[in-house]
Amino acid sequence: MTPDSLPRFLVAVAVILLVSHLFGAVLRRLGQPSVLGEILGGLVLGPSLLGLCWPTATHWLFPSEVLNSLDKVAQLGLILFMFLIGCEVRTGHGKRQGPLGAVLVGGMGLPFVCGVGFALAAGSTLAGAGVQATEYALFMGLAFAVTAVPVLARILVDLGLDRTRAGGLSMTCAAVGDGLAWLVLTLILASTQAGGPGQITRTVVLVVALVALTFFGVRQLLAVLTARMRSEELLTAVLVVGAIGYAVLTDLLHLHPVVGAFLFGTVVPRGSPVIERIGRRLQSFTLLILLPLFFAGVGLKTSVGMFGTAPTTWLVFVAALFITQATKVVGAGGAAKLAGLPGREALQIGVLMNCRGVTELVIATIGFQAGLINELCFTMLVLIAVITTAVTGVVLPRLAPGDGPRDSGHAPPGGAVVARSDGSHSS
Repeated sequence: MTPDSLPRFLVAVAVILLVSHLFGAVLRRLGQPSVLGEILGGLVLGPSLLGLCWPTATHWLFPSEVLNSLDKVAQLGLILFMFLIGCEVRTGHGKRQGPLGAVLVGGMGLPFVCGVGFALAAGSTLAGAGVQATEYALFMGLAFAVTAVPVLARILVDLGLDRTRAGGLSMTCAAVGDGLAWLVLTLILASTQAGGPGQITRTVVLVVALVALTFFGVRQLLAVLTARMRSEELLTAVLVVGAIGYAVLTDLLHLHPVVGAFLFGTVVPRGSPVIERIGRRLQSFTLLILLPLFFAGVGLKTSVGMFGTAPTTWLVFVAALFITQATKVVGAGGAAKLAGLPGREALQIGVLMNCRGVTELVIATIGFQAGLINELCFTMLVLIAVITTAVTGVVLPRLAPGDGPRDSGHAPPGGAVVARSDGSHSS
C-alpha cells in the first residue's frame, strides 16, 4: 500500500465500521439479530445502494488498491471467525434432545436434494464459467442446506429458547450439519481445484492425513498446552498462529483457508475456563472490527441491479427463495413432528433451521471465488441469507409462547462463544 492510499484505507475502514454497527444497532432495536444489520450495512455500501445513488463516493472510498487491502484484512477476520465456530462444534447433548437423526436428515437432506435439483434445472443461468455440472449442483445443494449456528444461537438466547428441547435440538442439528457441510465442501473444492484424477487423489490423501494428524496428535498437544501453559497471552498467540497455519496448509492443498481454520478449531479443548476467556477476547476483536469488513466485501460484490427487468431472472430468484425456506421448514419440522414432537415445537425447529446468516455468506463467497457459481447466483445467495435470517427473527417470537419442555439446565451447544457470535457480545 502506498503512503497516499493509507489515509483512504483508514477512512474506508472507519466508514464500514460506523455504517455496519449503526445498522446492527437499529436492527437489534427492531428485534432482529444485530449481525443482520451489519450484513445490510455492507450491502448499503455496495453497488446496490451507495454505488447507485452516489457512484463518485463509492469510487473515492473503494478504489482497487483499498479493496485489495480490505479483502486481505477481511480474510483474516473470516479465518478467525471460522476458527471460533470450529471451537463450538459439539454434539454431546444429542441423546437428551430427542430425534436428532430424523431432524438432521430432514433439515439437511431435503434442502440438499432440492438444491441439487434446482441447480440442474437452472443450468448455466447460475453456474460459473467452465464448471462441471456435478460440482456446481452439489455446491448449490450445500448452499440450500446450511444453517447459521452463530445467528441461531443468538436468537435462541434472546427469546429464552436456548434451554428448551426445540432450541437444543436445533442447535445440535445445525452444528452437526455444518460440520458435514464443511466436509462436503472440502471434497467439492478438492475435485474442482486439484486438476486431474491423480492430483485429486493426492489432495484427498493429504487432507485425510491432515485430519488424522489433527485429531490424533494436535488435539492431545493442545490439551497439554492448555493445562500447563501459564501465560494466557502466549496461549492466545499459539491458538491464533495455529488457526492461521492451518489456513495456510489447506490453501496449499487447493482448499479454502477457512476449512483449515475450522478444522483446527474443532480440536481446541472444551470446558476450559482459560479457553473460554481467550475465546471471548478473540471474538470481541473479530466480531467488532474484522467481520464487518468481510460483510462490506460481500456487499461490494453484490448488485441487485444484476437482476434487471427480465422476468426469468426474478422467477429463478423467487423459486430459489421459496425452495430454501419450504424445504427447511417441511424437512426439519416435518421430521420432528413424525418423530413425535408436538406441532408447535416441530414448527419452531423448522423455522430455526431456516436461519442461514453468516454461514451462507461464507459458503457463497467460497463458491464464487472458486468459480462454482457466477455473480448472479452469488447475489441471489446473499439475498437469501438476509431474507431467511430476517424471516426467522420475525416468525419465531410468534411461536415462542408455549415453548417445549426445558432441559436439565445445561447450556446449549455453542453457548460459550457462539451464543455471542452475532456481534452483540452479551453474556
